[in-house]
Amino acid sequence: MAAESSYPQLLHIVLDCTDARLLAEFYRQFLGLVYRPGDEISEAGRDEPAPDWLVLLTRSGERCLAFQQVADLPATTWPEPGVPQQVHLDTTVPNLAELNIQDERALALGARLVLDRTDDLDEPLRVCADPAGHVSCIFVA
Repeated sequence: MAAESSYPQLLHIVLDCTDARLLAEFYRQFLGLVYRPGDEISEAGRDEPAPDWLVLLTRSGERCLAFQQVADLPATTWPEPGVPQQVHLDTTVPNLAELNIQDERALALGARLVLDRTDDLDEPLRVCADPAGHVSCIFVA
């Protein structure tokens, strides 16, 4: 068995997207993350040239999410067949009222509702797609 120090450490999750700044801004605002130094939006409020790689950190400085610009990205068709989720993020909140608040925030930031299962007594949740089409779930923990 390998010693614990020999395991690789997760650096961050990378999401492919056709607009790295748009998707990074969505998750920065939705999850309360911060840009890695040097990845912030310029003081003039624009990116010249548009970034093709951005990293978001937790407020304590750990890497969390990265965004890689790609030319084309087929959006998932889940839960319908065709294009699978490929990756999705799960988040939790303490109660249904908070789920409603966070779901509304996600929608206001550009997400779209994919599935509403808030009537499930065992595991209430909502599934949204971010502006690039990546699916994420908000569960009541």
